[in-house]
Amino acid sequence: MITDILRFTTAGSVDDGKSTLIGRLLYDSKSIFEDQLEAITQTSQRRGDANLDLSLLTDGLRAEREQGITIDVAYRYFATPHRKFIIADTPGHIQYTRNMVTGASTAQLAIVLIDARQGVIEQTRRHAFLANLLRIQHVVVAVNKMDLVNWDEATYLAICEDFKALASRLEAIVEVVFIPISALHGDNVVTSSPHSPWYHGSSLLYHLENVYIGPDANHVDARFPVQCVIRPHDDAHHDFRGYAGRVAGGVFKPGDEVIVLPAGFSTQIKAIHGPDGPLSEAFHPQSVTLELCHDFDISRGDMIAKPHNQPSVSQDLEAMVCWFSAKRTQPVGRYVLRHTSREVKALLTEVRYLVDIQTLHKLEDVTTVGMNDILRVTLRTSAPVLHDPYRRNRQTGGFILVDEHSNETVAAGMIL
Repeated sequence: MITDILRFTTAGSVDDGKSTLIGRLLYDSKSIFEDQLEAITQTSQRRGDANLDLSLLTDGLRAEREQGITIDVAYRYFATPHRKFIIADTPGHIQYTRNMVTGASTAQLAIVLIDARQGVIEQTRRHAFLANLLRIQHVVVAVNKMDLVNWDEATYLAICEDFKALASRLEAIVEVVFIPISALHGDNVVTSSPHSPWYHGSSLLYHLENVYIGPDANHVDARFPVQCVIRPHDDAHHDFRGYAGRVAGGVFKPGDEVIVLPAGFSTQIKAIHGPDGPLSEAFHPQSVTLELCHDFDISRGDMIAKPHNQPSVSQDLEAMVCWFSAKRTQPVGRYVLRHTSREVKALLTEVRYLVDIQTLHKLEDVTTVGMNDILRVTLRTSAPVLHDPYRRNRQTGGFILVDEHSNETVAAGMIL
């Protein structure tokens, strides 16, 4: 069964045509309004562009329009009769890799664009590695600007082989589909192109409409991080005590036996309240309020789970992190770790190795790190962290590190 919504991200090097591709998808699928079309038509004419600049549909910042690059993560929404889509258009410049991590963290599929003239380059390897690190299992390699190499099949096949060699070393990526396209002219984007008679696959949109994406949420491991305690203190709900939050995994139903962690109290779910009233069950990504049969001392950062299937509880964590800080620094030090609804102090005790994106080799004896470096680290927290491996649950396996003095986000991490 095809899921109703597909979340995907675009990735690629500078000027590979990511924003143009998304603009083409929106334009050819008739998902833009007339005033939007008129605005980008006038802007394209004013700038003297030979073709309609569809990248203007996604490059919303003034600096993006002036420089012709993507800086921020632009989210766009469109739908066809077959499926709804949420797109994260992420930047290609290396200094904005952290923006790519943000946009891809919730994606189910990644479109990696490759300029047919350039082939697989360093940024391609970086983005493929990040897609693997973020557990994106489905990748579409869109070999763009095929019109600039006269739709040469040999060029396309060589790029396919190079990327296959790279993907074979990335464990999380289970499906790779290759499509030759010209985003500027729309070849093989929404409709098949007569310029590539040697290509017998589907168009990009057809693949996006029909690709099977398994459930991205973990419906096995019940996880409910508590965000706040609801106490109305009014006459109608004088004794009401509920625990609000967003389901991070599994399914909760009234009557279920649950355990409150880290205290270890056992009780049952009395009722589940949603925005529109009582619910018979709750699952990710619903935000609900759980009412329990017993009153315990439960606060923000605690987690409600099932007794027979509990998360790991530890103060020592092994993780992969993408370093966000702009200044080159010695990473070992004190930070604040934000994980689900819990915030604890953390000591980064060791950098095990740094990943060389070019070769995927592990570089040990690291003394300093800079922005966008990928590291394996060990952390010691001031209080127990209730977690699962990131590969099993993105919500309970991901975290961010914040500088305890400046409050700057210095890294995003995935628990191993």
